[in-house]
Amino acid sequence: MSKYNKLWIYISNSGKDNLNLSYEEIEKIAGIPIDHSFLTYKKELLKYGYKVAKISMKAQTIQFIKE
Repeated sequence: MSKYNKLWIYISNSGKDNLNLSYEEIEKIAGIPIDHSFLTYKKELLKYGYKVAKISMKAQTIQFIKE
């Protein structure tokens, strides 16, 4: 099981075509701090029908979109 599994399930269950989450929201949902390993783990999200569209370091947000 992935350390971001809770986040992937949350995104999948949202049913939204486009979802923007702040780093803080992601950390609360996942139950862990977001770190550089997220870039490796983000590929797992494809199994849930979503992908990472944009990561904004300045705004500290990540945009997820439905595939």
